[in-house]
Amino acid sequence: MITFDQVSVLYDDAAAPVLRDVDLTVEEGELCLVVGHTGVGKSTLLGAVNGLVPHFTGGTLFGRVLVDGRDTAGHPPRELADVVGVVGQDPLDGFVTDTVEEELAYAMEQLAVPPATMRKRVEETLDLLGLADLRHRPLHELSGGQQQRVAIGSVLTAHPRVLVLDEPTSALDPTAAEEVLAAVTRLVHDLGVTVLLAEHRLERVVQYADRVIHLPGDGLVVSGAPAEVFRTSSIAPPIVELGRSVGWSPLPLSIRDARRAAAPLRARLADTVPPPVRPDAPADRAELLTARGVTVSYHGVPAVREVGLGLRGGEVTALMGRNGSGKSSLLWALQGSGARSAGSVSVVPADGGKPQDPRKLSAARARHLVGLVPQTPTDLLYLETVEQELDQADTESAPEAGTAVPSARAILDRLAPGIAGSTHPRDLSEGQKLALVLAIQLSAAPRVLLLDEPTRGLDYRAKSRLIRIIDGLAAQGRAVVISTHDVEFVARAADRVVVMAEGDIVADGATSEVIVASPVFAPQTAKILAPLPYLTVDQVSAVLAAQGTDPDS
Repeated sequence: MITFDQVSVLYDDAAAPVLRDVDLTVEEGELCLVVGHTGVGKSTLLGAVNGLVPHFTGGTLFGRVLVDGRDTAGHPPRELADVVGVVGQDPLDGFVTDTVEEELAYAMEQLAVPPATMRKRVEETLDLLGLADLRHRPLHELSGGQQQRVAIGSVLTAHPRVLVLDEPTSALDPTAAEEVLAAVTRLVHDLGVTVLLAEHRLERVVQYADRVIHLPGDGLVVSGAPAEVFRTSSIAPPIVELGRSVGWSPLPLSIRDARRAAAPLRARLADTVPPPVRPDAPADRAELLTARGVTVSYHGVPAVREVGLGLRGGEVTALMGRNGSGKSSLLWALQGSGARSAGSVSVVPADGGKPQDPRKLSAARARHLVGLVPQTPTDLLYLETVEQELDQADTESAPEAGTAVPSARAILDRLAPGIAGSTHPRDLSEGQKLALVLAIQLSAAPRVLLLDEPTRGLDYRAKSRLIRIIDGLAAQGRAVVISTHDVEFVARAADRVVVMAEGDIVADGATSEVIVASPVFAPQTAKILAPLPYLTVDQVSAVLAAQGTDPDS
């Protein structure tokens, strides 16, 4: 179905090709998981399948890419639209109509499909993806999972034989992600659609993959069975990391298989106590931000309902909940520039003076109290080069006297090393863009830092660097809040978890208590070793190392 024949891609001004001598064949009806660290060329590989590379991205493509017998070099994307359907990270970016039914019909209208056929395909797609009850709903009213299913349906109505998905679950809560992945696997199993799926949250998708395509970062591509590739790959989900650490063979890829393999390990760990996730967290934590009765409403509809919340210095808090539960609205209300119809917010300044409401301060002063990285970080990028963005951040965000903070450049190099200062910010990958905006906001050294979905587009290595940055900020006595659906990140980074539903706080407590109690929010290690209180692979490895014997014994 898809053939790469000695394919290399070299972008203008690049020192080396991003893809080099790639030979790859993807068969009909395969679900191929494309993995690799941020910036190694995953988007280039996917773009080559539908002709975006090189027709719209520039650069030079050597070799041949054949899709259903068509050479993409001689067929621009519009001539491949009936064969390849592409769904990006943010479905709203691709919507061009107002309602579900209209969006499903749009692609067929562009391909001049007869009206009778269009109607039949729309009905089939509504049933296939479980969207029949939503057919007349405005797109902007849908949840994230529903929007993603509509985006997939909008390309399916053209009856493509290949579906390319670029991080389809990056913005979704665990339940919505399962809905989308269930729909994708149904397409593969029932209709024989070939799927190429790039995803950083491998724990969500690895069990569905027929094959893994790994980009190690040197322009080459390694392809094979998932357990075989992950045995030595530089990137792997926690279930694989756990399997590697204890020597399981074959490597389990599903929770069910891992629990079966883990019975001896659970027995070994039965009388042990896992070390704390953040062992250096200060015990005495002063409250830096106090919110009382915060209410946010849009057109009379409450999004946040009389929320009370205290944030303590040195503490990392994860804010969780399904899409639409009010997390982002609460963060913006705490930051001061978002809507707040009732309630109060006060933040203790660095000099320990009288608490202040950031809403009543200038933007420059408020940034030293509360900093926020939004869900769409590119909203904060407006200059021509990365270096200009970093220099501007250092100029605007000079920390208060007595506060030692690394430069924006130094922070960026810790998050995503190797980004050239001359690069245009819009040419960065999604993960690199996010890293750049994180560096810009962190350069202000705010007392309270609010991160709205900061791990979107970040691989495991970049997440580890982000955790070290967050730990460093917390060690300086700052309060950090992370709004996220990434349960694995929460298990490694957070002391406390706050769960929201329909604008209310429904759970608030220690990470180990809140996420283990929920089958939706539990990380892979917790599911595999339940009922033991382990959250991360690092905790398991530390205890086994302390025991000093073979974990399989």
